[in-house]
Parts: sequence; structure tokens; C-alpha cells
Amino acid sequence: MSAADEILDIVDEHDQVIGQFPRGEVYARGLRHRCVFIQARDAEGRIFVHRRTPTKLVFPSLYDMFVGGVVGAGESYGTAALREAEEELGVSGLPQPRHLFTFLYDNGSGRSWWSAVHEVRCELPVRPQAEEVAWYDFLPEAEVERRLGDWEWVPDGLAAYERLKAFRSDGSGGSGGAGQDAG
Repeated sequence: MSAADEILDIVDEHDQVIGQFPRGEVYARGLRHRCVFIQARDAEGRIFVHRRTPTKLVFPSLYDMFVGGVVGAGESYGTAALREAEEELGVSGLPQPRHLFTFLYDNGSGRSWWSAVHEVRCELPVRPQAEEVAWYDFLPEAEVERRLGDWEWVPDGLAAYERLKAFRSDGSGGSGGAGQDAG
């Protein structure tokens, strides 16, 4: 099955399932769905940063400071977070990513998805999927901050990163469903 054929849950503004469609149709029609964002750090606390391949359906060739992806139909955020982290990092045996908060991403142009932000420590040697990741490295957070103005980043990842910084500085999780269960 191709990525475009994967079935996703369609959700409303309250993150309640209202239907199911193939991923390709979800993207083409701009239907609200669910995604997970996982900030992976190595043993030294550096953040896994990568550039997406040019063949990705969404945000090709852009940089990201999260691994993650869509939540499949009937899948929980927590299950999707572990699956996506292991797939994109090319590892098995990661600890369960810790759910931090959930927010509704909306780009203002009809594209929105519920976004569950997680974190995980990855002390295993990574082997990212070549079809997903064109370049990667573990970077100190200060280096990530310096690169924010230099590199072209995925917009939803930037939104998640800004909310994560606020969450860590004040513990509130920012706005938009911070207390939602990771499922």
C-alpha cells in the first residue's frame, strides 16, 4: 500500500472522529486529521534535525526538528508516536515517547491537524529511512536556534517548536488542548 492509500481518521475542531479517508484524499481536500511530533534527543541532549526528501507528500525538502507523521485510522497518538519515531530514526526498542501536549495546528489557509507533541531519548545508533530523510544530524539546541532564520523549516514543526519552548519555560503547554490525553 502506498502512503497516499493509508486510511486516516478525519476529526472535527474538538479532535472527535467524524470520518475516514485515504491520506492522498485527506491532503488533496485539506481534511483535518491527526499527527504526532516527537522531539528526539541523543544521550548528550542534542536534538535530531533532518531535511525531508523531495518526494515527501507534504513539505518536501524542508528541515524539521521533529520526527513524526500522521496517525492512522483507529491508532492512538501514543502508538503512532512510538511507530513514527522508530520508523524515521531507523531503530527498534525506543522507550515510549512521553506526551507533552496537544494543539490544533492551523496555517490559516484551510490546512489544519491535531498535533500531539512528544519527546524521547534515543541512545541507539540511528539509521533514518532514505525515502523520508535526505540529511540528518544531532544538533545542540543553540545551533537549532541559530538555524531557525537560515534554513527553510516545515511550518507545523516550527509551530510545535515554539509551543514546546513555551511549554518548557512555563509548564502550561501553551494554548489549544494542552491537557489532552495522548491515548
